[in-house]
Amino acid sequence: MTEVALLEVRNLCIAVASGGALLPVVEDVSFAVEAGRTLGIVGESGCGKSLTSLAIMGLLEGSQVRITAGEIWFAGRELTRLPAAERRAIMGDQMAMIFQEPMTSLNPVYRIGDQIVEVLRQHRTMSRRAALARAAELLALVRIPAPEERLKSYPHQLSGGMRQRVMIAMAIACDPGLLIADEPTTALDVTVQAQILDLLADLQARTGMAVVLISHDLGVIAETCQTIAVMYRGRVVESASAAGLFAEARHPYTRGLMASIPDADADCETLPAIAGRVPRIDEQIGGCAFHPRCPYAASRCTLETPVTATYPEDHFVLCHFPDEAAP
Repeated sequence: MTEVALLEVRNLCIAVASGGALLPVVEDVSFAVEAGRTLGIVGESGCGKSLTSLAIMGLLEGSQVRITAGEIWFAGRELTRLPAAERRAIMGDQMAMIFQEPMTSLNPVYRIGDQIVEVLRQHRTMSRRAALARAAELLALVRIPAPEERLKSYPHQLSGGMRQRVMIAMAIACDPGLLIADEPTTALDVTVQAQILDLLADLQARTGMAVVLISHDLGVIAETCQTIAVMYRGRVVESASAAGLFAEARHPYTRGLMASIPDADADCETLPAIAGRVPRIDEQIGGCAFHPRCPYAASRCTLETPVTATYPEDHFVLCHFPDEAAP
């Protein structure tokens, strides 16, 4: 891990309390991101991406999901050891998050302006008038037309793309050093998706914030990220620079995800797909969790948990036979 990382997650483990037992859902996850850089976390639904982001933001408190081991370092402080009041002061101020679905994240009974004002006044000493003026500036910054009028709107009066822009405005209201974007383009059409990604890149260039972009779409990750962590069933199975990963992916799961990216020039009638499904958290699978779906699985894979192999330029692979999947 680099010493200049703004965010550093070390060996994070998360479990769900169920029937008196703790079922692990995230195991031994480590990654880092520097100021001004973008880390992409990719994987199918159910791989632990969103739970990891919620743990970073301190949003698992009071739920059946809890951190059982590991550390989360942000700007030189270990977040899991901070008192609750200090942790809350950081959330929404120095670090912020864009959630998957703005229609369920925005409060339907409050106007857009009131919701942005609440964020500003929670973390900044300012009058309501000043906060409303700043809210209008934020809506203009995320390219919402007629921002003063939009402040009076309710969430249901805006389109999906507009609501997502409002979520971004709320997230950047206090100029955070870290922005976590959890599937920020889910359910948006391709044109609006591109606009949202361009907007995030523009805001990052202006402010120098670090971004953690969570997605199941490797195409989106490839366009926006400098480093990538691929997760499968709660573990990082491969991590590398974006250039290194796309040039020479070594984990069979990563290569399966890449093969499923549509190619307009490909001569095929159906897209390749990874066989099977992500296992449920209560399913007991020995050895490598990916072995039931892996085309290279051997008897060793069913018995032994793989140890991370290291390749040049910080390329890490959690696989017994990474050279088998290499191109």
